[in-house]
Amino acid sequence: MSEPRTILHADMDAFYAAIEQRDHPEWRGKPVIVGGSGPRQVVSTASYEARRFGVHSAMPGVRAKQLCPQGIFVTPRMDVYAAVSDQVQAVFERFTDAVEPLSLDEAFLDVTGSRALFGDGPTIAARIKAEVKALTQLTVSVGVATSKYVAKVASDLRKPDGLVVVPPGTEKAFLAPLPVAKLWGVGPVTQQQLERAGLRTIGDVQRHDEAQLRTAFGDSLGPHLYVLANGLDPREVEAERQAKSIGHELTFVDDLHDPDEVHGILLQLAEMVGRRLRKAGVRGGVVRLKLRYGDFTTLVRQQKVQATNDDQVLYQTARGLLAVAWQRSRGVRLLGLTAAQLVAGAAPAQGSLFAPAPKKRDQLLKAMDAIRDRHGDDKLRHGGGERRRTTPWGPDAE
Repeated sequence: MSEPRTILHADMDAFYAAIEQRDHPEWRGKPVIVGGSGPRQVVSTASYEARRFGVHSAMPGVRAKQLCPQGIFVTPRMDVYAAVSDQVQAVFERFTDAVEPLSLDEAFLDVTGSRALFGDGPTIAARIKAEVKALTQLTVSVGVATSKYVAKVASDLRKPDGLVVVPPGTEKAFLAPLPVAKLWGVGPVTQQQLERAGLRTIGDVQRHDEAQLRTAFGDSLGPHLYVLANGLDPREVEAERQAKSIGHELTFVDDLHDPDEVHGILLQLAEMVGRRLRKAGVRGGVVRLKLRYGDFTTLVRQQKVQATNDDQVLYQTARGLLAVAWQRSRGVRLLGLTAAQLVAGAAPAQGSLFAPAPKKRDQLLKAMDAIRDRHGDDKLRHGGGERRRTTPWGPDAE
């Protein structure tokens, strides 16, 4: 029998807000909210001081303002956050080359092969926490388990600055008392569905076999619940994930039905992805759209394109995919855009007959990036009425 894996999930604590408090000492101990306060804006990250007022990520900004009127609302500084993320990533890579970044502030690490050199999982986790703190003055919470899902749940239990270890063989017992909301993909709507069926804890789910869950909740959600509730997540840590694609996605507290809002957010995602492509010096040959409804049904559609890092090409391609995939009667819970099949190199020699020359277009995008670097992500935007309704973190104020 093979030896159990040792998987770590490392999650920076209130990452963006913590960086703002680190860089602005006068904000330490105060409620800092990264994101806008308007009725169509969304909170990205809230400091723990703000969370005590009920503010949380993905909350509408206007609601955050109501709950915490004294909150300090901060425009995101993505370049700063990305630079700190690179520092943290470098710490992870000192202990293993099997690192799968999920976003700027969290990652999975498979340290199974590192135990002989650095010690067991808890020892490696403690060293990572200490080195991240020494390098960045920020804290990271770490979960240690035999699978990605259980490690992620563990990392969230004792935030901030937590270290939770789930020894091999104890996964089901560890998960059993936790609420069903701790299962990946179980949002408010699915939680209500489970609770109406008498399933309030993960232990309640564990008492049903896969066939029963499939019958009750469908061929997508049923097996998903069974695997996670029993701690059976077999997925590997994908160390090459970031090299294969660049993408962003947003999850919304309330499902979106307004096409203008959805299109505006899609444009914002395209701008974020395009900018990262240009910074990395790569172009994507596939545009991939991810669409999730409130009942956890998830659709992924993609289209090949001439390798590009142009925001508008990404947006128009994704919008075309959305037009075919989205059933307008169903609200959108999550929207994502990814550029895949990445290639390095300069712009193609020939573009569309009526499009700007590739070289000139590259120069324009480079100039736009420079302005954003200097003055902030929200200071320069692509044209279009829909775009005025969005920010990097969701729908904007009207």
